[in-house]
Amino acid sequence: MIHGLHHNAYRCRDSEETRRFYEDFLELPLAGTLEIGETKSGRKTDTLHTFYRLGDGSYLAFFEAPDMPFEFKQQHDFDLHIALEVDMPTLHDMLAKGKSAGIETRGISDHEFIHSIYFRDPNGYVIELAAKLPGHDEAMDPASNGAREKLDRWTAAKRTLV
Repeated sequence: MIHGLHHNAYRCRDSEETRRFYEDFLELPLAGTLEIGETKSGRKTDTLHTFYRLGDGSYLAFFEAPDMPFEFKQQHDFDLHIALEVDMPTLHDMLAKGKSAGIETRGISDHEFIHSIYFRDPNGYVIELAAKLPGHDEAMDPASNGAREKLDRWTAAKRTLV
């Protein structure tokens, strides 16, 4: 049985630049680092793995691996983003903080069950801060929201487009 998320890991360009965004700006404490000199397959490497703690005890983690090429490319907002839950006052505070700090900041977007704002971190990843609206839990309840039926309809309609 899966109990929850321990961490989600991403590559980063520079660990200190990444730390400034996640710890100084988003206020997620740097909770741990692993210096990796050899992979489990025996390959020598020079990699730093960092972990930033979220309020629920899970982590966002990053690998800086200068010896392993990685193409950082601009992603469309839908392609890759990390959504973190906040309360509504924090959402508004962070919107102002992002604009004040000169960080790429967008929002507030009304998704009917959450309000969201968006930043782009130093690696190009989109970070979404999302505040639940009244009715959120009902909107995300597959017993009543028709999620499976909508997916099935989408899948069938997509076949006719290809």
